[in-house]
Amino acid sequence: MNNFECKIIGQIHTPFADKFAVPRQALLAKNIVSTIELFKPYDSANAFIGLDGFSYLYVLFIFDKIEEQTGFRAMVRPPRLGGNQKLGVFATRSPFRPSRIGLSIVKLDKIVIDRGSAKLLVLGADMVDKTPIIDIKPYIPFVDCKIDAKGGFANTDLDYKQVEYIDSLKDHILIKDEIMWSNLQSILACDPRPAYRAGTCDDKLYCARLYGHKIFFKFMLDKIIVVDIQKDGD
Repeated sequence: MNNFECKIIGQIHTPFADKFAVPRQALLAKNIVSTIELFKPYDSANAFIGLDGFSYLYVLFIFDKIEEQTGFRAMVRPPRLGGNQKLGVFATRSPFRPSRIGLSIVKLDKIVIDRGSAKLLVLGADMVDKTPIIDIKPYIPFVDCKIDAKGGFANTDLDYKQVEYIDSLKDHILIKDEIMWSNLQSILACDPRPAYRAGTCDDKLYCARLYGHKIFFKFMLDKIIVVDIQKDGD
């Protein structure tokens, strides 16, 4: 079989500086705004004629923060199962895949056209900032929505957590900005800690890099408690 070159058509700009705190699936933090930047010649406005008739998009991307495997890994440990149980790689959405290709559904917010060049504003992305994009396809409800579908080991809803902030943070710019505060709430409510920590309390201080800041939090009494916010790089 001939080798096939996969074209990188653009990249996505998200609030997530690294893998930690990225929602484990798309649309879990459904109001997070991200921008898909298309590279030339894929940014042609003509390539997006008709896309505004669709509400949701499939975005195919590369897990570029994952090292290429030297050999095929048939089984992986899904975070959803706490990292303690192995399943076949093709029964999971693990980033440790033969070609490191990811697939997410995002909501199309707006198509922005500037001097014939297009970019997409989308909601609910679950990708690290500057993740390479390899394709975009419309979500078509009458064929893609299957009400009788089974969810396997991922058949239960996420247990969203309550998020609170210590009093000294009430005047922080991220907290005072209503949209930013709401976005932080939705990201942290997904409980970014390692999945094996689910349902447990610990004294560990965690750090999520979001919106150019470091968000320090603990998990106490079944709540996410934000204890400090610092500019990233400080």
